[in-house]
Amino acid sequence: MDLQIRGRRALITGASGGMGRETAKILAEEMVDLVLTDLDQEKLDAVAEPLGAKAVAGDLSTPEGVEEFIGKVGTDFDIWVHATGVTGAKGDPLQMAEEDWKEAIDIDFLSAVRLARHLGPAMIRGGWGRMVFVTSENVAQPYADETVYNCAKSALLSFSKSIALAHSSKGLMANCVAPAFIETPMTDGMMEKRSKELGVSKDEAIQSFLKEERPFLKLGRRGKAEEVAPVIAMLCSERASFVTGANWRVDGGSVGSIEV
Repeated sequence: MDLQIRGRRALITGASGGMGRETAKILAEEMVDLVLTDLDQEKLDAVAEPLGAKAVAGDLSTPEGVEEFIGKVGTDFDIWVHATGVTGAKGDPLQMAEEDWKEAIDIDFLSAVRLARHLGPAMIRGGWGRMVFVTSENVAQPYADETVYNCAKSALLSFSKSIALAHSSKGLMANCVAPAFIETPMTDGMMEKRSKELGVSKDEAIQSFLKEERPFLKLGRRGKAEEVAPVIAMLCSERASFVTGANWRVDGGSVGSIEV
């Protein structure tokens, strides 16, 4: 399917991670002019070079880092996919330290707020824009030991909805994609830690996690980044011209409710 975005200019944050990388591949096939960013320039180059994309490393977790990054890439983008994120600290929600909250909020939420201030006005002036934020199943089904992540991603969802309410009539469509337990470096780290704690293999750790923590994920496996990327890419496109303020779940059924 032609997504009708040939020649558009796109920024993908968190681009060396699985979902960012796979989305970049699809948009490159659609002849979109790509700028990719993440923390590690070497990993970023490995993704960008085969796609003919521009790679600019940057730390988006601080106001200064965002300002420096924007100084390098500018603000003239039609499409922005925000796949930056960390799970953050885990544990009792009443015992999370100030630093735990700050890390999750700065990386998962405020990085998007800071970039949006720069990128949104240009999209509005051009009368066409697509913002797609990667949230999580946690916005619909929070987990007690992931409270800082729950809250940061829920704030991101609310922020996206607010942008959609304020600016969709001007051509700027803002949406979210909410994956669940996708095979990425982030969940690899989670499962490697679990395997050590339980004294089992990584595969056994994954299966026990699915059974104990994700009972509604009936497909019985982690999702793949390439299963999420087509949904992100569609929301970046002209094909999604009547979709805004939404939160599209790509969760293998992991969320048990029918809300959000």
